[in-house]
Amino acid sequence: MTPPPLRCLRCDRPTGSFDGCRSCAAEGIGVNAMPPLADLNGVDLTRYPGGPWGLPTALPMAGAPVTLGEGNTPNIRLRTDPDSGQQADSAGELWLKYEGGNPTGSHKDRAMAVGVAAAVAAGADTVVAASSGNAGAAAAAYAARAGLRCVVFTNETVPAGLRAQIDALGAERVVHPGSALERNEAMGRAVAERGWYPLTSFSVPSPGGNPYANEGYKSVAYELARDFAGRRIDAVVVPTSRADLLGGIGRGFRELTAAGLLASAPRLVAAEPAAAAPFTAALRHPDRAEQERTRVASGPTVAFSLGEERPCWQGLDALWRSGGTAVALDDEAILAEHRRLAAEGLVLEPSSAVASAVAWDLVRRPGVLVVAMGTATGLKGLVG
Repeated sequence: MTPPPLRCLRCDRPTGSFDGCRSCAAEGIGVNAMPPLADLNGVDLTRYPGGPWGLPTALPMAGAPVTLGEGNTPNIRLRTDPDSGQQADSAGELWLKYEGGNPTGSHKDRAMAVGVAAAVAAGADTVVAASSGNAGAAAAAYAARAGLRCVVFTNETVPAGLRAQIDALGAERVVHPGSALERNEAMGRAVAERGWYPLTSFSVPSPGGNPYANEGYKSVAYELARDFAGRRIDAVVVPTSRADLLGGIGRGFRELTAAGLLASAPRLVAAEPAAAAPFTAALRHPDRAEQERTRVASGPTVAFSLGEERPCWQGLDALWRSGGTAVALDDEAILAEHRRLAAEGLVLEPSSAVASAVAWDLVRRPGVLVVAMGTATGLKGLVG
């Protein structure tokens, strides 16, 4: 079965490639082309088993699933009064959806399970990803599961634990000495010249990752709607770089509300490091045309897997539709939250801790329920 056509999220032009809408790119705006939203009418969420493959009709292609048991990650209630170790009566509820519980330890498993299955359906023999770590590890794992060759373009700053994970899973790791931009350009040449199937973003301006793979992130919204059934989630806070996860969660909530499975979608909040915060900068502009064309200087940060110079349009779209916002925090605040989470028994990478660090200001009053996405375990950074 041929997957449904991809259309630009912004201008609705059709495209048959994975490098986003070139018409919008000519305006300096990175926009992903996505398949149509799924129709969830008739779905019984109480019977949804979780994960991307729990609702196979919500995915844009047919074929055998590629799975390692991803999804169904735990929701952990965080202390709202860290000093006493108790829940504060004067505050709302803050929950962490711990994506470190996925097979390779990050949310990327949801996307790579679907992306690799799409590669198999397309007849690919080699998949390729450009990654600072977690996407490469997930790509390697799911490619191995499907019996495909995997090539991962990385740089010299990838933590030793993540390098070891990628190597152990049998991927070919290509270390590019240049910037992330140069690394992605090298991957793009490999895609064009060798016909390798791309699982991550590689074009400039970046539109976001493989659109079929990104549909795997919708399962986060499905799980939250199921797990918090009968309760209103006020906001979901998402660590954001190219906004693949943010956009996917937003699409999932749109499908749920369209089918009447959810009365209203939560507000989405993009959490960013201050050293690389294009969404926060964009939303300071009153005009959407200015927001789309925002550029910032992207500097080094402890949240090493986050950081872009431009806001991917798919993220802006998700924030606009949900009445959301973006918040940036400096490295000191991110590391403080990293330590605070460890005091609760949770070791997350700093790029994940930025979400709950941002979320604290959203639960200052009682009756509010906020979910922060804990995107990856920090245990990989302790290895090496």
